[in-house]
Amino acid sequence: MSDFEIITGGGRRRRWSASEKLRIVEEILDGRETVSVIARRHGVAPNLLYRWRRLMLEGGAVAVSGDDAVTSDRTVRQMEERIRELERLLGRKTLENEILKDALAKARPKKPTWPPLSRPKDGSR
Repeated sequence: MSDFEIITGGGRRRRWSASEKLRIVEEILDGRETVSVIARRHGVAPNLLYRWRRLMLEGGAVAVSGDDAVTSDRTVRQMEERIRELERLLGRKTLENEILKDALAKARPKKPTWPPLSRPKDGSR
């Protein structure tokens, strides 16, 4: 007969500190064991370890500790907010520019139109 492990209940999500993540990723980079073996030992999915390794290689310890890409979500939100503000200001300036063009066109005197010169009736120029 073989031994079976029965996992019951979803339980809560585990939170990993930055130092734990770094230690586990260092085990992966050591190369003595496969990612699957390390994942089983720590009770996590191998794809999570691959993600932590990728983040660490891309952005170092900062990315792993924040568990996001190198640029933080807060920074991205601030940049998006700034872009929206600049687009709003650009729209306002574009509208002002159009109004000023219309006002300038109305303020300029129209070129006088001269009546065509009539030709002499005798046909000479």
